[in-house]
Amino acid sequence: MQPINLQLASYSDLFMLIAALVYAAAFILFALDMANSSKTIRALEAELAADTALEPQAQLVGAGAGTTSHGPGPVVDTAGAGSGPELVDEDMDYLGTTRRPVANVAVALMVIGVALHAFAVIARGLAAHRVPWGNMYEFCTTGALLVAAVYLLFLIRKDIRFLGTFVAGLVVIMMCAATIGFPTPLAHLQPALQSPWIVIHVSIAVLASALFTLTFSMSVLQLLQHRREARIRTGGPARPAFLRLVPSALSLENWSYRINAVGFVMWTFTLIAGAIWAEQAWGRYWGWDTKEVWTFVIWVIYAGYLHARATRGWTGERAAWLSIIGFAALVFNFTIVNTYFPGLHSYAGIPE
Repeated sequence: MQPINLQLASYSDLFMLIAALVYAAAFILFALDMANSSKTIRALEAELAADTALEPQAQLVGAGAGTTSHGPGPVVDTAGAGSGPELVDEDMDYLGTTRRPVANVAVALMVIGVALHAFAVIARGLAAHRVPWGNMYEFCTTGALLVAAVYLLFLIRKDIRFLGTFVAGLVVIMMCAATIGFPTPLAHLQPALQSPWIVIHVSIAVLASALFTLTFSMSVLQLLQHRREARIRTGGPARPAFLRLVPSALSLENWSYRINAVGFVMWTFTLIAGAIWAEQAWGRYWGWDTKEVWTFVIWVIYAGYLHARATRGWTGERAAWLSIIGFAALVFNFTIVNTYFPGLHSYAGIPE
């Protein structure tokens, strides 16, 4: 067994700390952008009003030339009176080009944080000559990296800056939990973990958890947006204002459902791969160990969520709450179960 590279491990710890500080700065900027949403909304409304005013002129010019011009048309208020024109369509695209410099800087900081974070995680793995997710500290830090990376990847295709405050906040919480709750010196893996299945089983579990973290954020926003839309329909105030920069509750629910479906497939593979690994390590596929039971409980919750929404018409708040409950069970599994429940999967790595 090769010795641990302590110098590289110290670099990993340093870059992990710097990445956490960069994420915290990104969180603050995303929160400032949210707090300054009224200014962004006014700019978008002015831009849409200007486009609407120019459309009749364009139609007249087209009519004079013997052709028909199809402009964007006036924006219809589908949320109800008092909310103003819709600023985000059902495909999570903004109906305008107004820049959000504070949010853009926050995104740039997230990119820098992911780069620093990736170096820290890879350096920790190289220092120990193994995968960097052998205990709770490493699982949290690697999980936080994937949450941030998945968010940035989705940001390439869709403008989901509205999720920035929630995602950056969750990443900071995960980094703090790793550092404060699960501080673990770098060491070699326990014998039971020295298997190729740790690469397959745990990596897919971490990626699925990252997707579920993203849908948790979307479900929380869905609940807030759903209640705002309900207030608007009854003539109430359209508050909080920042939700006008967030897609409708239905759009959030639809995207959350799609992402949860992908995460569920990955979690199913995690469950199967774990059973195969258990048979190789302990001679049985299933032993009702606490971690095995909770992994199955999470699978049942998300399976129920997908089934209820697809076949039983469980939409709206009920679907959002099922998604949130699933994520709560996921967090419970990777924190409380790993830390306080004795079993064959007790690999938290926390010093006694």
